[in-house]
Amino acid sequence: MSQALETILRTGVVAVLRAESPEKLINVARALSKGGVEAIEVTMTVPGALDVIKEACAEMAGVAIIGAGTVLDAHTARSAILAGAEYIVAPTVNLDVIRTAKRYSKVVCPGALTPTEILGAWEAGADIVKVFPASAVGPAYFKALKGPLPQIRLMPTGGVSVENAAAFIEAGACAVAAGGKLVDKQAIAQGNWDAITDTAREIIQQVKKGRGEA
Repeated sequence: MSQALETILRTGVVAVLRAESPEKLINVARALSKGGVEAIEVTMTVPGALDVIKEACAEMAGVAIIGAGTVLDAHTARSAILAGAEYIVAPTVNLDVIRTAKRYSKVVCPGALTPTEILGAWEAGADIVKVFPASAVGPAYFKALKGPLPQIRLMPTGGVSVENAAAFIEAGACAVAAGGKLVDKQAIAQGNWDAITDTAREIIQQVKKGRGEA
Protein backbone atom coordinates (compact mmCIF):
# COMPACT_ATOMS: atom_id res chain seq x y z
CA MET A 1 0.00 0.00 0.00
CA SER A 2 1.35 3.43 -0.93
CA GLN A 3 2.03 6.08 1.69
CA ALA A 4 -0.67 8.30 0.21
CA LEU A 5 -3.34 5.61 0.44
CA GLU A 6 -2.19 4.60 3.92
CA THR A 7 -2.40 8.23 5.08
CA ILE A 8 -5.92 8.72 3.70
CA LEU A 9 -7.19 5.49 5.22
CA ARG A 10 -5.45 6.02 8.56
CA THR A 11 -6.56 9.62 9.13
CA GLY A 12 -9.91 9.24 7.38
CA VAL A 13 -10.12 12.82 6.12
CA VAL A 14 -9.19 14.52 2.84
CA ALA A 15 -9.30 18.33 2.92
CA VAL A 16 -10.41 19.88 -0.37
CA LEU A 17 -8.78 23.28 -0.82
CA ARG A 18 -9.60 26.08 -3.20
CA ALA A 19 -7.11 28.68 -1.97
CA GLU A 20 -6.25 31.76 -4.03
CA SER A 21 -2.49 31.60 -3.48
CA PRO A 22 0.24 29.08 -2.60
CA GLU A 23 1.09 31.02 0.56
CA LYS A 24 -2.46 30.83 1.91
CA LEU A 25 -2.79 27.20 0.94
CA ILE A 26 0.40 26.27 2.76
CA ASN A 27 -0.76 28.13 5.87
CA VAL A 28 -4.07 26.27 5.66
CA ALA A 29 -2.29 22.95 5.13
CA ARG A 30 -0.13 23.54 8.20
CA ALA A 31 -3.19 24.46 10.26
CA LEU A 32 -5.00 21.32 9.08
CA SER A 33 -2.04 19.06 9.81
CA LYS A 34 -1.89 20.42 13.36
CA GLY A 35 -5.46 19.20 13.76
CA GLY A 36 -4.63 15.76 12.37
CA VAL A 37 -5.67 16.18 8.72
CA GLU A 38 -2.71 15.06 6.61
CA ALA A 39 -4.24 14.67 3.14
CA ILE A 40 -4.66 17.94 1.23
CA GLU A 41 -6.36 18.09 -2.16
CA VAL A 42 -5.69 21.12 -4.37
CA THR A 43 -8.40 21.43 -6.99
CA MET A 44 -7.38 22.17 -10.55
CA THR A 45 -9.87 25.07 -10.51
CA VAL A 46 -7.38 27.02 -8.35
CA PRO A 47 -5.53 29.65 -10.42
CA GLY A 48 -2.04 28.33 -11.20
CA ALA A 49 -2.94 25.00 -9.58
CA LEU A 50 0.13 23.16 -10.85
CA ASP A 51 2.46 25.76 -9.36
CA VAL A 52 0.48 25.63 -6.11
CA ILE A 53 0.83 21.84 -6.00
CA LYS A 54 4.55 22.01 -6.71
CA GLU A 55 5.20 24.57 -3.99
CA ALA A 56 2.91 22.87 -1.49
CA CYS A 57 4.67 19.53 -2.03
CA ALA A 58 8.03 21.15 -1.34
CA GLU A 59 6.83 23.04 1.73
CA MET A 60 4.74 20.24 3.24
CA ALA A 61 7.09 17.30 2.68
CA GLY A 62 6.88 14.99 5.66
CA VAL A 63 3.91 16.87 7.08
CA ALA A 64 1.08 16.28 4.61
CA ILE A 65 0.49 14.56 1.29
CA ILE A 66 -0.69 16.76 -1.57
CA GLY A 67 -3.13 15.57 -4.21
CA ALA A 68 -4.86 17.10 -7.23
CA GLY A 69 -8.64 17.36 -7.46
CA THR A 70 -11.19 18.11 -10.18
CA VAL A 71 -9.00 16.25 -12.67
CA LEU A 72 -11.02 15.84 -15.87
CA ASP A 73 -8.56 14.30 -18.34
CA ALA A 74 -5.36 12.28 -18.63
CA HIS A 75 -3.23 15.27 -19.63
CA THR A 76 -4.19 17.14 -16.46
CA ALA A 77 -3.60 14.02 -14.37
CA ARG A 78 -0.09 13.59 -15.78
CA SER A 79 0.72 17.28 -15.34
CA ALA A 80 -0.42 17.18 -11.72
CA ILE A 81 1.62 14.05 -11.03
CA LEU A 82 4.73 15.62 -12.56
CA ALA A 83 4.12 18.65 -10.33
CA GLY A 84 4.27 16.33 -7.33
CA ALA A 85 0.67 15.22 -6.66
CA GLU A 86 0.59 11.93 -4.75
CA TYR A 87 -3.04 11.20 -5.53
CA ILE A 88 -5.56 12.13 -8.18
CA VAL A 89 -9.22 12.88 -7.49
CA ALA A 90 -11.83 13.26 -10.23
CA PRO A 91 -15.54 14.17 -10.17
CA THR A 92 -16.34 11.49 -12.77
CA VAL A 93 -15.22 8.06 -13.96
CA ASN A 94 -12.69 8.76 -16.70
CA LEU A 95 -10.81 5.59 -17.62
CA ASP A 96 -7.90 7.52 -19.11
CA VAL A 97 -7.42 9.40 -15.84
CA ILE A 98 -7.44 6.12 -13.88
CA ARG A 99 -4.95 4.52 -16.28
CA THR A 100 -2.63 7.52 -16.12
CA ALA A 101 -2.58 7.53 -12.33
CA LYS A 102 -1.89 3.79 -12.24
CA ARG A 103 0.87 4.17 -14.86
CA TYR A 104 2.68 6.45 -12.42
CA SER A 105 1.77 4.32 -9.37
CA LYS A 106 -0.35 7.08 -7.86
CA VAL A 107 -3.53 6.73 -5.85
CA VAL A 108 -6.66 7.54 -7.85
CA CYS A 109 -10.13 8.40 -6.55
CA PRO A 110 -12.64 8.80 -9.38
CA GLY A 111 -16.08 10.19 -8.66
CA ALA A 112 -19.20 8.09 -9.14
CA LEU A 113 -22.76 7.92 -7.82
CA THR A 114 -24.72 4.92 -9.08
CA PRO A 115 -23.83 1.31 -8.17
CA THR A 116 -22.92 0.64 -11.80
CA GLU A 117 -20.56 3.63 -11.95
CA ILE A 118 -19.03 2.76 -8.57
CA LEU A 119 -18.34 -0.87 -9.49
CA GLY A 120 -17.01 0.18 -12.90
CA ALA A 121 -14.58 2.64 -11.30
CA TRP A 122 -13.37 0.00 -8.83
CA GLU A 123 -12.87 -2.63 -11.53
CA ALA A 124 -10.96 -0.07 -13.62
CA GLY A 125 -8.41 0.32 -10.83
CA ALA A 126 -9.73 2.95 -8.42
CA ASP A 127 -8.09 2.86 -4.97
CA ILE A 128 -11.06 4.71 -3.45
CA VAL A 129 -14.30 5.63 -5.17
CA LYS A 130 -15.43 9.15 -4.40
CA VAL A 131 -19.21 9.18 -4.06
CA PHE A 132 -20.30 12.56 -5.39
CA PRO A 133 -22.42 14.46 -4.63
CA ALA A 134 -22.83 12.75 -1.26
CA SER A 135 -25.21 15.48 -0.08
CA ALA A 136 -27.77 14.17 -2.56
CA VAL A 137 -27.86 10.66 -1.06
CA GLY A 138 -26.69 10.83 2.57
CA PRO A 139 -25.17 8.16 4.86
CA ALA A 140 -28.03 5.69 4.34
CA TYR A 141 -26.95 5.30 0.71
CA PHE A 142 -23.48 4.18 1.81
CA LYS A 143 -24.95 1.56 4.12
CA ALA A 144 -27.08 0.27 1.26
CA LEU A 145 -24.09 0.13 -1.11
CA LYS A 146 -21.85 -1.76 1.33
CA GLY A 147 -24.32 -4.65 1.37
CA PRO A 148 -23.69 -5.88 -2.18
CA LEU A 149 -20.34 -4.09 -2.61
CA PRO A 150 -18.44 -4.59 0.68
CA GLN A 151 -15.04 -4.74 -1.02
CA ILE A 152 -15.18 -1.20 -2.43
CA ARG A 153 -13.64 1.70 -0.51
CA LEU A 154 -16.10 4.60 -0.58
CA MET A 155 -15.46 8.24 0.28
CA PRO A 156 -18.26 10.85 0.39
CA THR A 157 -17.61 14.28 -1.07
CA GLY A 158 -20.00 17.21 -1.19
CA GLY A 159 -21.78 18.41 1.92
CA VAL A 160 -19.52 16.56 4.37
CA SER A 161 -19.17 18.37 7.70
CA VAL A 162 -18.23 17.88 11.34
CA GLU A 163 -21.91 17.20 11.98
CA ASN A 164 -22.29 14.25 9.59
CA ALA A 165 -18.77 12.81 9.23
CA ALA A 166 -19.32 10.14 11.90
CA ALA A 167 -22.57 9.03 10.27
CA PHE A 168 -20.85 8.50 6.89
CA ILE A 169 -18.06 6.48 8.54
CA GLU A 170 -20.55 4.40 10.52
CA ALA A 171 -22.40 3.69 7.28
CA GLY A 172 -19.27 2.20 5.70
CA ALA A 173 -17.18 5.07 4.26
CA CYS A 174 -13.42 4.49 4.54
CA ALA A 175 -12.79 8.24 4.74
CA VAL A 176 -14.54 11.55 4.13
CA ALA A 177 -13.58 14.49 1.91
CA ALA A 178 -14.58 17.96 3.06
CA GLY A 179 -14.15 21.39 1.56
CA GLY A 180 -15.89 24.58 2.60
CA LYS A 181 -17.36 23.07 5.76
CA LEU A 182 -13.86 22.11 6.92
CA VAL A 183 -11.88 25.10 5.67
CA ASP A 184 -13.90 28.25 6.31
CA LYS A 185 -13.31 30.99 3.72
CA GLN A 186 -13.65 33.71 6.33
CA ALA A 187 -11.04 32.05 8.53
CA ILE A 188 -8.65 31.95 5.57
CA ALA A 189 -9.32 35.61 4.73
CA GLN A 190 -8.67 36.62 8.34
CA GLY A 191 -5.66 34.35 8.73
CA ASN A 192 -7.40 32.60 11.61
CA TRP A 193 -5.37 29.41 11.38
CA ASP A 194 -6.31 28.30 14.90
CA ALA A 195 -9.97 28.11 13.88
CA ILE A 196 -9.05 25.84 10.96
CA THR A 197 -6.96 23.64 13.27
CA ASP A 198 -9.88 23.38 15.70
CA THR A 199 -12.30 22.31 12.95
CA ALA A 200 -9.77 19.79 11.64
CA ARG A 201 -9.41 18.33 15.11
CA GLU A 202 -13.20 18.09 15.44
CA ILE A 203 -13.71 16.25 12.15
CA ILE A 204 -10.86 13.83 12.94
CA GLN A 205 -12.56 13.14 16.27
CA GLN A 206 -15.85 12.47 14.47
CA VAL A 207 -14.16 10.00 12.15
CA LYS A 208 -12.73 8.19 15.18
CA LYS A 209 -16.21 8.21 16.71
CA GLY A 210 -17.65 6.67 13.56
CA ARG A 211 -14.98 3.97 13.71
CA GLY A 212 -15.71 3.29 17.36
CA GLU A 213 -12.28 4.55 18.40
CA ALA A 214 -13.49 7.51 20.49
